[in-house]
Amino acid sequence: MLTPQSYACGRWIAPGDDAREIRGPVTGEVIARAGATLDFGAMITHAVTQGGPALREMSFHQRAKMLKALAGYISERKEALYALNPLTGATRRDGGVDIDGGIVTMSVIASKGRREMPDGHVYLDGGVEQISRSGSFLAQHIAVPLQGVAVHINAFNFPVWGMLEKLAPTLLAGMPAIVKPATQTCYLTEACFRMIVESGLLPDGAVQLIIGGTGDLLDRLGPQDVVSFTGSAETAFALRSNPALIRQSTRFMAEQDSLNASILGPDVAPGTPEFDLFVKQAASEMTVKAGQKCTAIRRIIVPEAQLDAVTDALAERLRATTIGDPAEDVRMGALASAGQRADVLEKAALIGEEATEVLGGGFDLPGGPGFLPPMLFRCADPDAARHVHAVEAFGPVSTLMPYRDVAHAADIANRGQGSLVASLVTGDPEVARDVVLACAPWHGRLYVTDRHSMKEATGHGAPLPHLVHGGPGRAGGGEELGGVRGVLHYMQRTAVQGGPDVLTAITGQWVTGAAEVTGPTHPFQRSFREIAIGETIVTGAREVTLADIEQFAHFTGDTFYAHMDDDAARANPFFPGRVAHGYLLLSFAAGLFVQPDPGPVLANTGLNALSFQKPVSPGDKVHVRLTAKRKTQRTDSYGEVAWAVRLYNQDDEQVADYELLTMVSYTRG
Repeated sequence: MLTPQSYACGRWIAPGDDAREIRGPVTGEVIARAGATLDFGAMITHAVTQGGPALREMSFHQRAKMLKALAGYISERKEALYALNPLTGATRRDGGVDIDGGIVTMSVIASKGRREMPDGHVYLDGGVEQISRSGSFLAQHIAVPLQGVAVHINAFNFPVWGMLEKLAPTLLAGMPAIVKPATQTCYLTEACFRMIVESGLLPDGAVQLIIGGTGDLLDRLGPQDVVSFTGSAETAFALRSNPALIRQSTRFMAEQDSLNASILGPDVAPGTPEFDLFVKQAASEMTVKAGQKCTAIRRIIVPEAQLDAVTDALAERLRATTIGDPAEDVRMGALASAGQRADVLEKAALIGEEATEVLGGGFDLPGGPGFLPPMLFRCADPDAARHVHAVEAFGPVSTLMPYRDVAHAADIANRGQGSLVASLVTGDPEVARDVVLACAPWHGRLYVTDRHSMKEATGHGAPLPHLVHGGPGRAGGGEELGGVRGVLHYMQRTAVQGGPDVLTAITGQWVTGAAEVTGPTHPFQRSFREIAIGETIVTGAREVTLADIEQFAHFTGDTFYAHMDDDAARANPFFPGRVAHGYLLLSFAAGLFVQPDPGPVLANTGLNALSFQKPVSPGDKVHVRLTAKRKTQRTDSYGEVAWAVRLYNQDDEQVADYELLTMVSYTRG
């Protein structure tokens, strides 16, 4: 008997006398008792006064390192989670999507935090806006962590991934979270959550866990809080309609019912790799997790001419599905509960009013209450049908339907009124373009594949941490994941107006026009920690001669007429005559500001945002203004320094600028 515990205000709380019994889907026996009386007001206070300040004190990179370490900690102990996984009705293969999928998602979000977010406390949204003529008054959009608590209400089908994919962006943003898993599979969530607590990697109050009901928790939330929900549209509507959430404008994100579609392109015929891929993908999406995936294919849309061929091929593949105890070597396990099985059968009966079942039984099913065979329907007239586009049977159920042309296929896919994902298998890029343009407004993700990409393609039903996971309309209208996009859901975007010095102080990044300082030695001879933001050197001048231009042209092979033919150059509206190569100017700039002796600077790793403002003619003299713009820790031994490089001519007119990236050691030695 499992007794999953809640974790509130820094302590574990065992199930109470009124705890709910959880029956397993494989045997029907009681496998757990869950639920306890909790003080939700105290939990919110603990998160807001303890967890939030501790997380916000850390930089984005410190939080990213914390998440990376946490993913590694869970990964080392994941077999304990796999041991519990069969109790949910899921096979080992299903569990890989949930358990390893969750770990990988947290790791990827952590890595993107290190690579794409600053090593500080303020995220910059876009560039500086110059709103005054001279640049003395500017504006910058920033994002900072909300100062409330994120409440994560998760679904039963992914007890580990569902928790970790929400926690990763929330904690990276700097916001504490209260996790509320679905009770049916909460024991697996609790086992993973216990690892998080025991790791000691998170500050006190950063995470809490509710096993059981949420009581008046939502009534207590305010404008700095976030609710992120995964589940049915009906439950989402009930939660979203909470008067307190509406009154306080509490952020609410929902990922809910989704009648995802997969389209077979009109160019695909039986016997081709694309046809086989399409059938294999459809069968997999019906049977993985026993079809209990928010991204599973519910509608299979094929050309009229291929309807029989797809029906036969898919039916043959599905009939080979082995169903049984998920702890054994079977293809498909059980639905999460007897109640879930009953719900699927009820919804399938509605679909059956408009479609014909293809498989007709014949499966060898165990006697447990959660087992159900694949159910493949065929709807001859999708235009007249209503249930097949409106009813989601959350199990191994899908409906085949024919289309006349590409526009008709897209229209059928869009009749689902919003989905998380739609896929297209085609070898014709023009078909892909037409479908994407027609379907993009109604689907959160569009997955297109063919024989060339199929070996490395990720699969129709795989939400990736790099990409947004969500969809419009019926799918909930929310977004999760998407790399840094998902992090920003837990932050406030604010426009800050002020002078260059003000913006530099707030953002931690030097802004043009802000104060510059002079270091005691050349900055390339100073360590990462010694270099100060705003530290600047101004070089001497170098004359650019006609001989320089010609030598560079012949040496590089760049003999473009603007550098070699004075008459042709003068005929060009951009040039006064022969001019220096832009890359010659960059080379001269490096020669002016580089300190050649060995020192802390390890490597030049690139440049960003190069632009040329004014041509440089033979006889002009150029000099450089080099300023330390921002610093970012990269490893335990070195960090990245971004330099603002500005080139000027003899009249102090800016002729070029760019951002130079160098890796610099933390020490001089």
